[in-house]
Amino acid sequence: MNWKAVHRWLGLSLGTVALVLGLSGALLALDPVQEAWRAPTAPADLPVATLVQQVQQAMPGVEEIRRLPSGAVAAFGFDGDQAQARYVDTSSGQLLGNYQPSSMPRWVKNLHRALLLGDGGRWGAAATALAMALLSISGLVLLLRRMGGWRHVAGRVRGTLAQRLHVLAGRVVVALLLLSSITALTMSASTLGLLELEAGPEPDVVSSSGTGADLAPAQLPLLRDLGVGELRRVNLPDAGDPTDTWQVATTRGQGWIDRHSGDTLAWQEAALAQRLDHWARVLHTGESAWPWAVVMGLAGLSVLLFWLSGVLIWWQARQNSIRIDDNSALQQADVLIFVASEGGSTWGFAQALHAALVRAGRRVHSSALEHFQITPTAQQVFILAATHGDGQPPAHARHALERITAQGGGSGVPVTVLGFGDRQYPAFCAYAQAVEQALRAQGHPTLLPLELIHQQSAQQFARWGEALAQALGQPLAIDYRPRLPATTALTLVERRDYPGQADRPSAILRFAWPRQPWFARLLGRGLGRFEAGDLVGIVPPGSAVARYYSLASGSADGFLEICVRQWPGGVCSTHLLGLKPGDSTQAFIRANPGFALSGRPPSVLLIGAGTGVAPLAGFIRRNDGRTPMHLYFGARDPATDYYFGAEIERWQAEQRVASVNTIFSRVPGGGYVQEVLHRDAERLRKLLAAGAAVRVCGSRPMAQGVTEVLDALLAPLGLDVNALKAKGRYAEDLF
Repeated sequence: MNWKAVHRWLGLSLGTVALVLGLSGALLALDPVQEAWRAPTAPADLPVATLVQQVQQAMPGVEEIRRLPSGAVAAFGFDGDQAQARYVDTSSGQLLGNYQPSSMPRWVKNLHRALLLGDGGRWGAAATALAMALLSISGLVLLLRRMGGWRHVAGRVRGTLAQRLHVLAGRVVVALLLLSSITALTMSASTLGLLELEAGPEPDVVSSSGTGADLAPAQLPLLRDLGVGELRRVNLPDAGDPTDTWQVATTRGQGWIDRHSGDTLAWQEAALAQRLDHWARVLHTGESAWPWAVVMGLAGLSVLLFWLSGVLIWWQARQNSIRIDDNSALQQADVLIFVASEGGSTWGFAQALHAALVRAGRRVHSSALEHFQITPTAQQVFILAATHGDGQPPAHARHALERITAQGGGSGVPVTVLGFGDRQYPAFCAYAQAVEQALRAQGHPTLLPLELIHQQSAQQFARWGEALAQALGQPLAIDYRPRLPATTALTLVERRDYPGQADRPSAILRFAWPRQPWFARLLGRGLGRFEAGDLVGIVPPGSAVARYYSLASGSADGFLEICVRQWPGGVCSTHLLGLKPGDSTQAFIRANPGFALSGRPPSVLLIGAGTGVAPLAGFIRRNDGRTPMHLYFGARDPATDYYFGAEIERWQAEQRVASVNTIFSRVPGGGYVQEVLHRDAERLRKLLAAGAAVRVCGSRPMAQGVTEVLDALLAPLGLDVNALKAKGRYAEDLF
């Protein structure tokens, strides 16, 4: 089931009605609170016989006594011809203020229960309750997907302010909203006659016709042995009718008592439907416990937050949606492009490929992968497939692989697969690889071998486009421009320069964090919050392509800090290293949740080289809980590129980092960080066996060397780096 589509369209179509029911329900939740303040709660073990006797003395004309859901007691009767309804102080039997069933206007109840539309409105309210139940279930599924399962459900939430509010509120109240929906459906079933509440017809019983006087309440065994905690109501016999009986209703059922003999003439057990309806009302309204009514009232108010943030998320997604121009009809196209994308970014690549092929004179049809087929006019087929979660297909394409397999091969039309993913996840591009294997097993030829794009790399996609043009034998100008988020101006406040090599200077740059008003952040504007290990995208002047840098700070530090090294011909590094304090650059934040440190690992191994130490320094900087962190850092020369050296020494003195192991390749007796790991193998093996988490940042060759060393020292434990990745203990941020 496409839970995202279910959640989105139910929320958009019935969200306004759900908002009305939520807000009116929040108003009605005030009733139990007010009632609890009007009169004291009756002791649960007080015998009903004692209660009746007290009330008879205070109100001689009493006809009925009720224990209200709040636990207070109210008596109803007549004083002459004047009707009375009074609260009762059960400790003394005195009558208190007049009983008021509700201070809420009747139209509020009718709005909540029937949308002011009578019986038809009751069906509408029931349908909305069903929709709310589905919204709650789908929201829970999406929450678990987003957070990575139950283990991480309490982890840090990333995204725009609207997204964070939606997720945080859902994490708190989704269970309450689901409970409210289910109980509302139960109550609607009884109101609409779908659930029979009557235990059966009342028995035809009368009190004995003897001339004996009425027995006192204390002489009636049923009332004497019954505690007020079980009572719902007791009806006293009519003084003018000697055959009339006592009638008592309890949580277990109801009984009829002979007024002269005290015998229980009949007893009806409460039906299951009655018990269900009772508990549904208790849980839905909180009428038996005012603190629970407050909780349910707040849950009702949360619907407003869900509605507002949900509409904003939908609107922002629409603003970022991709349009495919010149999309030929499927049966007329000679090139087919099928896309599997969870968040929509893969469609940007498809759009660029589609436009380039159209400019080259081809008739192109682009569609979602679940519509895969090879038509008679097709000459080339391309599949652009992103991997979601732990090697899963995007939600919309969950059955696409079955469709591909069912259609078989034999057409002879080349089908080329391009995968998108992130190498820091163990199942990098696993779905694209599964599609590739299925196609080759079916006998489909390919124009190019499978290519896997890391972190939506525009450069890697451009190289693939050049190979495609060569394979097609015609010029193909693929003009892919990443759709960048709105940028914010960052002002440089401090820089520390490192000479490095003559042509490769570097610097630590610190920018002020431009705080935005809450309403701007709600609309997804401004820089937003960030953590060490997240990425900042820098857009140089005159460029449409961002360059990403790992953050050495979090927004809690009050500044944004990165480490930049000059790359030969690098547009962005040249721009950044040319900034002076007071200058500004355009930037945006890109979350990097796979690299973040979450949970409470017993210890952390931080392994980096060169400027890759930046996010590791950020982890140490924010290690307020003093988790044992062990830094392994490699560079060329301590005099020229020992980044954050002074801070690391200070952090070690503050016990934010437990140990620091450095090595430098351009000094006598130096080497690379892998060699330090090898020398420290026994200690590392013990830390990893005890559950240590690992974060690696730097170049790919360095990371490959680290993997080889750790695989060797983990082998005696029956583990390897891939096993640690699968458990979420090992992550890389590579460049």
